[in-house]
Amino acid sequence: MLNNKEVNYSAMPKHPSNEIFGIKSKKLSGKNIVLGVTGSIAAVETVKLIHELLRHSATVYPVMTEAATQIIAPEALQYASGNKPITKLTGEVEHVALCGQVKDNADLLLIAPCTANTISKIACGIDDTTVTTFATTAIGSKIPIIIVPAMHGSMYEHPIILENVKRLQNKKLNIKFVHPVKSENKWKFPSIEKIVNMVIKELWQPDLKGKSVLIIAGATAEPIDDMRILTNRSTGYTGTSLAKLAYLRGAEVALWMGKSVINSDEYAINEQFETADDLKRLVSKIKMDGKDSFDIIIVCAAISDYKVNKQIPGKLASGMKLLKLELVPTTKIIKIIRKKCPKSFLVGFKAESNQIDKRIINKAYERLTEWKLNMIIANDLKKVTEKTNQIFIINLDKSYRKIKGDKELLAENIFDEILRQL
Repeated sequence: MLNNKEVNYSAMPKHPSNEIFGIKSKKLSGKNIVLGVTGSIAAVETVKLIHELLRHSATVYPVMTEAATQIIAPEALQYASGNKPITKLTGEVEHVALCGQVKDNADLLLIAPCTANTISKIACGIDDTTVTTFATTAIGSKIPIIIVPAMHGSMYEHPIILENVKRLQNKKLNIKFVHPVKSENKWKFPSIEKIVNMVIKELWQPDLKGKSVLIIAGATAEPIDDMRILTNRSTGYTGTSLAKLAYLRGAEVALWMGKSVINSDEYAINEQFETADDLKRLVSKIKMDGKDSFDIIIVCAAISDYKVNKQIPGKLASGMKLLKLELVPTTKIIKIIRKKCPKSFLVGFKAESNQIDKRIINKAYERLTEWKLNMIIANDLKKVTEKTNQIFIINLDKSYRKIKGDKELLAENIFDEILRQL
């Protein structure tokens, strides 16, 4: 029933789903995902979910309960996935063919949305619907399962439902949850991106599993008066791309973020800072050993080199013809990090503006040795956009690689090089 792990997609019949297959990434290439859909109104989101899984190169096999078919037509999921949904079990023994102990079985059972009824049945070993029978079979075959609950808030907060969720999170069962998000006093279906990221994290290369990673990103903002600040154009995209990728590759991620234009709560434990002194206080809490230490630290934040010598109280009056500010250097944070974390793989960033490649590389290498880094990333500010960049990954032996592309691609190359050296 399943496609082989190595699929000749060019030989597949032309179906609308083929047009979007793999357009975002190959992270789920060769992966077969069974999507269990139960009778929640959130079932209307499954077309979007399937499309996003396909964009990352997954093959999706929908399985629907009878209640789910009353909310969304099976034909809609067939249109989305290119595979006819399983709405009842037949002599084909679909649950065994896809989730049994057979050759080329599924890589993952994703139940999204999953009702309170289905959660409780799985927790009690009851399999009287297509989806619960697939779940029982997958658990017995040790196929990983991801459950995305979807129900009214009063149901989700029912003590027995919560106990059943806890029961299913037993590590022996290999079941993970993407929990609903509380908003406007209601529990809401999580974003499609969050669900797909959990799938990628489960099935993609876990080469950072067991590693703790700290990303320091964003811009500092040094106060001039109670209103005005001294800051820079950093968006935070590089840092969040690195944090997201480390999360997807299995790391435990901490993200310390200054001023930025985006949020990444889904990928990391967050700390916020505004000034260089704020960041210095966060660094002071790092321990050399134990749970507060890090295997890898990447400092891509645009930390101000200067601050106002003395903040002006209140608000500066407007209309002055000339205003002079006295600036003093800020503390070089990366030097403090190296002193606090002598065993961490420490990566710094060095930006230049409108320089030839050789000068960019040489100046960055000087900083690499001065700051006792393991690696440094250099770039020319004139070649940076909001979501793309051109960088040089420079190593201690002065070897380097020049890479250009979107910031997620650059993040992949940075971590590939780090892992090569660890």
